[in-house]
Amino acid sequence: MIKFGTGGWRAVIADEFTRENIRLLMAGLCSRMLKEGYAGAEICVGYDRRFLSKESAHWAAEVLAGYGFRPFVINRSSPTPLIMFTVKTHHMPYGIAVTASHNPAIYNGIKVFTVGGRDADAEVTRDIEREISLLTPADVKSVDYDEALAAGQITEGNTMNEYLDSILASVDVDAIKRAGLRIALDPMYGVSQTGLQMLLMTCRCELEVIHDRHDTLFGGKLPAPNVDTLRPLSQVVVDRHCGLGIATDGDADRLGVIDEKGNFIHPNKLLVLLDYYLVRYRGWKGPCVRNNSTTHLLDRVAKGLGQTCYEVPVGFKWVSAKMTGTDAVIGGESSGGMAVRGHISGKDGIYAAALLVEMLAVTGKTVSELFAEITAQYGDPSWAEADFRMTPKRKEELKELLFEQEALPDFAAAIDHVSREDGCKVYFADGSWVICRFSGTEPLLRMAAEADEPSAAEGYICAWRELLKL
Repeated sequence: MIKFGTGGWRAVIADEFTRENIRLLMAGLCSRMLKEGYAGAEICVGYDRRFLSKESAHWAAEVLAGYGFRPFVINRSSPTPLIMFTVKTHHMPYGIAVTASHNPAIYNGIKVFTVGGRDADAEVTRDIEREISLLTPADVKSVDYDEALAAGQITEGNTMNEYLDSILASVDVDAIKRAGLRIALDPMYGVSQTGLQMLLMTCRCELEVIHDRHDTLFGGKLPAPNVDTLRPLSQVVVDRHCGLGIATDGDADRLGVIDEKGNFIHPNKLLVLLDYYLVRYRGWKGPCVRNNSTTHLLDRVAKGLGQTCYEVPVGFKWVSAKMTGTDAVIGGESSGGMAVRGHISGKDGIYAAALLVEMLAVTGKTVSELFAEITAQYGDPSWAEADFRMTPKRKEELKELLFEQEALPDFAAAIDHVSREDGCKVYFADGSWVICRFSGTEPLLRMAAEADEPSAAEGYICAWRELLKL
């Protein structure tokens, strides 16, 4: 069964991610678009470096053309933000990216974007699911890719230069050129290497690049920038005396950073740093947005800077929707996804990286110095997180316990209130918090906690583990 999660539809290759299911999904999308009056519209199709991504993009285009739409297929593996940019700037009603983002190599998937290049919201994805449920494989219309290409029903092209030019126009290129920064890059075998390298070389940065070859197995590691996967990048930063290390996930919508000392900088800190820079140094005004599993340090900084900080459920579609509705400066999540006003409505690791480089160039400070400037004013709460893999049966048992029985551990701290809007989040009277929620992209139960007292955050997670017998 095709079911959209927080980051689109993702499934294990050759299990549920099959040609038949891709065709069904696209037919469901086509049915919705026809009902919306978009007959004959141009639709962007892009893909990442995963196994079967290019082939899957062609299968998707065949169905789009079969229903009378005009697929514009980006003719090389591309960052997901580039596809969103193309939908926005070329005024397309929809676009798709064949990607499973940061998931393990055995996965692939499809993300759907709507007008303005926004992540499809829950109403859109539910409607596509309904349309799919009315179809059988025999109902799907399609044309041969090569024949449709020759006939002009499908077109190919590349909007990378437009995308990079828009980023260069949005950052202080002259300041970056003057800074003479040495930067280490780790595309994690994904799609950011060309774009990010071209961008930084244009700004006269000196680069050290690792893991840039095409490897559908991602070097045997998870293509997600975290403290474990970025150890090689950390070593390069230290050995080659770089001022910064930058990594992006498999489809380049998430960012990971190593500071000048070789330390991993948690995405929570990156979000806070960029918000602080844009408001304090660039002089921008407006609120900020985070999901419910992201640091509340952002709230403290926002209050100090005269901002409002909004909390939304996990899933960048909620972040981007709130940003649009409030004209927010920045929005982000603890997994490394960030969006900034004036660019695309979704997360973009390449643009966030460019702003981070600008931040160092304009301030003349290192990442660690800037974060120390923030924590001196607003504190530095401790963060803890853990993931637990589950069987479908175990997931249902835990759902019953969490949401039907509304079970809670016997926490040592006084509880202010509890929210079950997205998972179960406990807000404590002292400002600390803990959340327990099911991943929308993998069979995982995720936990995160934050507290000023270092032992408290870990203690909250331990309390949940004991109650749930994990």
